[in-house]
Amino acid sequence: MPREQVTLECEQCSHRNYKVTKSQQTTARVEFKKYCRHCARHTIHRESR
Repeated sequence: MPREQVTLECEQCSHRNYKVTKSQQTTARVEFKKYCRHCARHTIHRESR
């Protein structure tokens, strides 16, 4: 089964900083704590539509 590419958006500044892949069987939105270079700190990044 192919994987779907999704973009992660910073919760604080709304910049789209990362692209990751996820399984197409997963329906929940992915959420990671990653570094945002615009905020200059680690923030929660969520899948954007």
